[in-house]
Parts: sequence; structure tokens; C-alpha cells
Amino acid sequence: MLFDTHVHLNVDHFNEDREAVIQRAVEAGVTEMVVVGFDHDTIPKAIQLAEQYDFIYAAVGWHPVDAVDFTGEELQWLEKLASHPKVVALGEMGLDYYWDKSPKHVQQDVFRQQIQLAKKVDLPIIIHNREATEDIVSILQEEQAETTGGIMHCYNDGPEYVQACLEMNFYISLGGPVTFKNAKLPKEVAKIVPIDRLLIETDCPFLAPHPNRGKRNEPAYVTLVADHIAELRGMTRDEVGRATTANAHRLFGLDEVK
Repeated sequence: MLFDTHVHLNVDHFNEDREAVIQRAVEAGVTEMVVVGFDHDTIPKAIQLAEQYDFIYAAVGWHPVDAVDFTGEELQWLEKLASHPKVVALGEMGLDYYWDKSPKHVQQDVFRQQIQLAKKVDLPIIIHNREATEDIVSILQEEQAETTGGIMHCYNDGPEYVQACLEMNFYISLGGPVTFKNAKLPKEVAKIVPIDRLLIETDCPFLAPHPNRGKRNEPAYVTLVADHIAELRGMTRDEVGRATTANAHRLFGLDEVK
């Protein structure tokens, strides 16, 4: 029982073998996953996959790198899609200060708009953060995002920000980097996050875990993430799987549906 809370099976990397990739995930013990849409192309594909498979859900949001392309029409579109029965979160959204396509102030404005929408439609949010932690935490606090809560997707900061995230009703999600031999911070975080606030993910096709680092990632590899976290915490994979799946169900409101 493993719940991969962040996959991008809706991107072109999987055009040749998407069904086979999904089948490998099922065979590996992945019982549920969330396909995350982030632009005009990937959002409809996320919805389509969620409609096609009972165990796949969708998240819809606007990536900060493309914030300059976001208008009122996109906001209305996201609001309409939020009512879809298989949409369980808004995102990914946030800030990305590594790429310079969208100015910081534009990213921040689009981020705030999406948080406000999430509060309106009562859905949790999925946070993308690259080199922007202080601004993200500040904006989440200012917008009172604790009323929606959500996920710090592929958390890549140290333990010092964990408590602030927990206090805002966010879960900490760890992916492939926690398995990297030189990744000290994710390993520290994996040890200290309360088990009832921990999630696992692949972010496939990106960030494949060791020993597949540098290759195309896929949902079946979330087993490697679970195994490594289990080793760090002195647990079994089954214990990590049960706990993180229960956490995902609670966050996404899936227990109410089933």
C-alpha cells in the first residue's frame, strides 16, 4: 500500500509507454497516485488520467515559472475544474527563483491568487518551492493558508523550516533526493517529521531515486523512497506505506468519498 502523491504521468516523457508504466506501479504496490497538472497542456491530461483510472486522482494549478502567462481566464478555468470529483488539490503552485521567465512579483501575485482560490473552493494546495523558502512561508502565513493546508512537495529545505510548515497545517512530502548518498538535509528531515504528517512521492519523470538517479523516474520507484525512509526511521516499508497512505487520504478527503 503506497500512495505516490505527486506524479507527472501527463507529460510527453511517458507518451510511448504510459500504460506499461502505470501497470508497473500497480505491480510494485502503488495503490493510488495524484497526477499533477501545471499548465494548459498538462491539466487536461491529468483530468483525463484521473477519469480513466479509479486509483488515480488529479491536482490542477499553475506553475510559477509560467506565471507571466496566467490571466483571469486561467483562474476561472481552475475554479471550474476544482469541482471535478477526481480533483483533490490545487497545484502545483508556489515560487521558483531559479528560472527567470517570470519576475518574482508576478510569481507572488499568481501564487496569492491560487491560495485565495483554494480557500474559496476548500481544497488543499501543493507547493512548488525552488530557492524561495522565506517568501513562500511569508506568503502562506499572510494569506492564512493554514485554512486549506496542503503539501510541501519534494521538500528540499532543512529541519529549521519543518515546524513552520507543520504549524500551517502542511504535510512534508519526500521524494527521490532523500535516497541520494550526499543528501544530508532530506535524511535529517525524514527522521524528524511526525509520522502523521509525512508523505512520499516520485515527482516522476524527474528526480529518480538511487540507484536510478539520472534516469527517467516512474511511480514504481516510490518503493525506493519508502524503503529508505523506513530505514532512516527504524520502520518497515509496510509501516511507512500504511502511515503515508492514511495521511494522503486524510489530506485529500478520500476517506469521506470511499
